[in-house]
Amino acid sequence: MGDHAPGGRRLSQPVPTAELFPPREIEPELIEAGRLLFAQDCRFVAGAAEADALPREGLPEVAFLGRSNVGKSSLVNALTGRRTLARTSNTPGRTRQINFFALGGGLMLVDLPGYGYAAVSQAETRRWRQTVGFYLARRSVLRRALLLIDARHGLKDSDRLALDLLADNAVSAMAVLTKADKVDAAQCDAQAAAVGAVLARHPSAYPLVVATSAETGHGIPALRALLAALAS
Repeated sequence: MGDHAPGGRRLSQPVPTAELFPPREIEPELIEAGRLLFAQDCRFVAGAAEADALPREGLPEVAFLGRSNVGKSSLVNALTGRRTLARTSNTPGRTRQINFFALGGGLMLVDLPGYGYAAVSQAETRRWRQTVGFYLARRSVLRRALLLIDARHGLKDSDRLALDLLADNAVSAMAVLTKADKVDAAQCDAQAAAVGAVLARHPSAYPLVVATSAETGHGIPALRALLAALAS
């Protein structure tokens, strides 16, 4: 019996094991669907700094969640092929609002504020948890949250807290290793295995880790294909 993609579609064409953990196969049709989806126009829709400023629900949503400076904006830009769609900052913890990007008529990409930056006050941390928690609990169109983990450092305590927050709100989470080009294959494998073991203890988590690099494009087609299966 072969593996299946979300939605029950059979997986058949191998993707290098350095991209997907555990090793999976993806149909060429899904790879192409992902390419076509992310080739569509992607535009900024809204930015919400407070829970009551969230835009009305519409397209299926995929949220990007991770520590400050993990590379969220860079990954969004790499997926869409646009260098400046999502703003990157040299100051971790600077981005405070939830940013919404409409990808054609198929998917909404949601860039959540980063967490885990030491210079952020306890009051700001509470505000982050309140705003992000409100979003996670009340968006019926949220299909999956991508928990971004730096491949050089692995899971941190703040990542585990974020994973608990996702689990508390019954949000399906999938781990994405970023900056995979900064480590060798053995270290990437070890980090993916460690993250996968933690995800396995969360029933709502999606049992797959994707290794990516916004610099080289590693893992980007595979991640596009997986997200295309969630689009309308």
